[in-house]
Amino acid sequence: MTPTRIVIADDHAMMRDGLRAVIELEDGLDVVGEAGTGHEAIEQAERAAPHIIIMDIGMPDLNGIEATRQITSRNGPVRIIALSVHADQQYVVEMLKAGASAYLLKRSASEELVRAIHTVMNGRTYLSPEVAGGVIDQYVRHHGSDPGEDEAFETLTQREREVLQVLAEGKTTKEIAADLGVSIKTVETHRRNIMQKLDLHSVAELTKYAVRQGITQVE
Repeated sequence: MTPTRIVIADDHAMMRDGLRAVIELEDGLDVVGEAGTGHEAIEQAERAAPHIIIMDIGMPDLNGIEATRQITSRNGPVRIIALSVHADQQYVVEMLKAGASAYLLKRSASEELVRAIHTVMNGRTYLSPEVAGGVIDQYVRHHGSDPGEDEAFETLTQREREVLQVLAEGKTTKEIAADLGVSIKTVETHRRNIMQKLDLHSVAELTKYAVRQGITQVE
């Protein structure tokens, strides 16, 4: 039987080591790559041809939700297992909307990970019991309360979502320009377009919006 190929994406090396140890105890599972950022996870999705990517949500610069969105749009067969410290239903809903097949809490990953892998490989969705009960209720509340906010978010380009995250994380225009390899003027243009599309008028408002959308997290 062909082994299930797995990539582990988490910005903490100790977490990656722990997950690898759990996976390697199970016959038929093979860790074929690791990633410490969302951008690296996207690269591994293409380079390592995994069946599954275990995706940390709270990675800096490019979060797991956006990385999942990009991977599932480019690499359809790849299944994403989201991993988070947050039981907040908003993160669960946003990750499922992005294309994830499972959502695990980090505190229970060692007990649930192998079960989740087998579940998604059989074409089903797996949610940690602690978050499963509230997903439908939260989804209904979220979409009934302010559908316009979701619609506005959908108008953002991929690069604008990336810029929104790093702005919300407190990076300066100069730092963002250096990280993205673009000019300061280009970053300023992205910021202006983001504010116009979302009808927001300060970085503080952008930060609050990013937290609500699950783009970034408040530790």
